[in-house]
Amino acid sequence: MFTRGQTQALVAVTLGTANDVQRLDTIDEAGESTKSFMLHYNFPPFSVGETGRMTGTGRREIGHGALAERAITAVLPTADESPYSIRIVSDILESNGSSSMASVCGASLALYDSGIALKGAVAGVAMGLVKEGDDYAILTDIAGAEDHYGDMDFKVAGTRKGITALQMDIKIGGLTREILEQAMAQAKRGRLFLLDKMDAVLDGPRTERSAYAPRIETVMIPTDKIRDLIGKGGATIRGIIEQTGAKIDVDDSGKVSVASSDAEGLKKALEIIGNLTAVPEIGKVYLGKVVRLAEFGAFVELFPGTDGLLHISEIAEHRVKEVKDELREGDQVMVKVLAIEGNRIKLSRKALIREQKAKLAQSAPAAEAPEPVEGGTEEAPPAPARPRHEFDERQPRTNQSTILIEGGEDFDDDDEEGEEIDEENEPNFNRADGTPVPVGQVVGGAPRPVGAGGAGAAKDNNRRRRRRRGGRGGQGGGGGR
Repeated sequence: MFTRGQTQALVAVTLGTANDVQRLDTIDEAGESTKSFMLHYNFPPFSVGETGRMTGTGRREIGHGALAERAITAVLPTADESPYSIRIVSDILESNGSSSMASVCGASLALYDSGIALKGAVAGVAMGLVKEGDDYAILTDIAGAEDHYGDMDFKVAGTRKGITALQMDIKIGGLTREILEQAMAQAKRGRLFLLDKMDAVLDGPRTERSAYAPRIETVMIPTDKIRDLIGKGGATIRGIIEQTGAKIDVDDSGKVSVASSDAEGLKKALEIIGNLTAVPEIGKVYLGKVVRLAEFGAFVELFPGTDGLLHISEIAEHRVKEVKDELREGDQVMVKVLAIEGNRIKLSRKALIREQKAKLAQSAPAAEAPEPVEGGTEEAPPAPARPRHEFDERQPRTNQSTILIEGGEDFDDDDEEGEEIDEENEPNFNRADGTPVPVGQVVGGAPRPVGAGGAGAAKDNNRRRRRRRGGRGGQGGGGGR
């Protein structure tokens, strides 16, 4: 509601989608055209204390509305910045001055209130002139009587930076340059005064739009995907509209505008459109669904109608014998797009596993470095002792179950070739502690029972043996069990 003196205008803004544009059928070569911004001005008889029939708009109302519309059009955002169709209706409730300039001021505030980011607030003021001979007086913000009895009605609308619209009604022979310059200077002072008052109320667009205003999101899709979005006979796009309650407009360039006053419905519609028109990109990771298994791999659906091949060699790091051992139809798997050759998409699950292992290895804390010694040099930590034989890790408490292999087994690489070892000092690698255990004796001190033929084996075991480096199943000694 904008009030100045005895002039009052109720200005309302309606935001719509691209379907709500005004369609104009012109007589020029362009044929049909559209308007996404409209300003309608209504001047009922009661606004000036009169009675009359409330019929359609007349010439005066159309002219005043066109002036206010031209003043606001210059500061509107572009279609890319604000894809809304905008309709402003200014109803004059009281008039004793310039109601068209009151409509300009009210429209600027109403657009800010609706969240439209104008390039600047717009205000308008009507200038008057009373001239008698060479004497004249320029009037600012004229009232109805001054307009009726005066010699000029000069309307100026604009922002702080410049003028956006002008209109002049003159009843005398002409204006001198001096009169026009003075009128423009006075109009600027009046315009800035009005802008200061307007900014004190609302100096910019609101960050949140009304809950009843549609939210519009614009996305670009490949032109070859337009038919997939529309579907046969428009069935697909109608189904999305019925399911989400959103309005969807598709341009031939691939520009899709989705509008809805319900945030959840808007989000769902955008998700469905994205799935229908998505194009896989090399190197990106997708959560797909296994739709079919084959001997050579699995077909994974990335988007509705878009499948890729996950070859059996790309399923896991280990060798996969059969695809069904790793995957089932209906499973959801993370896959990476390796290559796109025409309509064939190559996928990999193994690459993701390797990348994940590499990330885990990098994130693992590094081993602490050894502290330097007092001399300033660092000593390398001693290497862990390696077992002399593979059986050293688990040793029995007795050697009753020991299998003696005779005949040149190379137990120690450090032994010189031809070196003789006394059996009393020869290490027994079937010991529990570090002390040698003579063959045939229990660690606890109990003698080992010797069966038939055992004495001969013990006698053979007690003799000296010659071991040669690298010998296996040696020469001499029997090599028996």
